[in-house]
Amino acid sequence: MKNKYIVILKDKQKGTLTPELLNAHVNHLRQLNKSKQLHLCGPFKDNDGAIQIILSKDLETAKKLIEQDPFIVNKYYQSYDINELIEANEENNWLVTDEQTSGNLGE
Repeated sequence: MKNKYIVILKDKQKGTLTPELLNAHVNHLRQLNKSKQLHLCGPFKDNDGAIQIILSKDLETAKKLIEQDPFIVNKYYQSYDINELIEANEENNWLVTDEQTSGNLGE
């Protein structure tokens, strides 16, 4: 089973994007999509960051995939945050009975 990792690309170096870098980034995304490792991606409307949702067996593999992105390699985005998502949905009762949820309930 693959976990979902939310990646927020940050600290964009505006004005430095080239057609070659954009094409390399899109090719990277196409490869992730073809291998079913990309769930969703896109820039934020404020033009300051972007999101990728990576499907991966573990955090280390997800980090390796992100660190291969030409936007990261070439420092178009200077940094990123990554965190595993625990998806809430009907199937798991919106995490009402999840251990993490229970641990966050006050007395």
